[in-house]
Amino acid sequence: MDALRRLPAPATAQSLAQETGVSERTLYRDIDTLRELGAVIDGEAGYGYRLIEDATLPPLGFDDEELEALVLGLREVVQVGDPALAKAASRAMARLQARLPEAQAHRLRHAVLSATRFVAPPAPSVDATALRQACWEEREVRFAYGDQYGSQTSRTVKPLSITYFQNSSCLIGWCLLRQDFRAFRLDRMADLTVTDTSFRPNRVPLLRDALAHFRCQIQEGLAKSPAHTKNT
Repeated sequence: MDALRRLPAPATAQSLAQETGVSERTLYRDIDTLRELGAVIDGEAGYGYRLIEDATLPPLGFDDEELEALVLGLREVVQVGDPALAKAASRAMARLQARLPEAQAHRLRHAVLSATRFVAPPAPSVDATALRQACWEEREVRFAYGDQYGSQTSRTVKPLSITYFQNSSCLIGWCLLRQDFRAFRLDRMADLTVTDTSFRPNRVPLLRDALAHFRCQIQEGLAKSPAHTKNT
């Protein structure tokens, strides 16, 4: 069922068999079993299969604006996310399309909103999936970091969030070396190690403090800028 939701329709028996790790003969039997269980699957051997109605999932209800917002968000992730996250966004789009009524699935396929980055942000030089997991599990991480001037330091950080800016992706965290909140570009990090040191359950309040900290820094910077002083 998962393969039918994700693969472009009509999905051939060969592609479904490869996706699920079974022989084509077994795949044909599986299709018959799913139909007996209530799944409405159109197609036949030699043509391909299309999931018309998924009996295991309730229908999704989105209005047209909500669909456009979802498409725009997922397409943005495909553009700016690390490779694993970009693939996850593409899979989510395929699953969403499979669960929508045909009229809305058509609207999703041909949405008028899009997200295009002519210059992609630099790719992370560490395992972004492991870094995201460390944030969720609230485990300290160690890594080598090179700043914009080329200076190298070793950092131990409480990872709080990964933020996607216009030109870079950054880890927001509490740096034990600097004893302060810092933003670390993922493309300047190396030799990432996720430690067993936990800082649970402090990620949420720390992240709230970090955002307030950076917000104040931005406001102070704007207040000191010549343009702001002139306008004031």
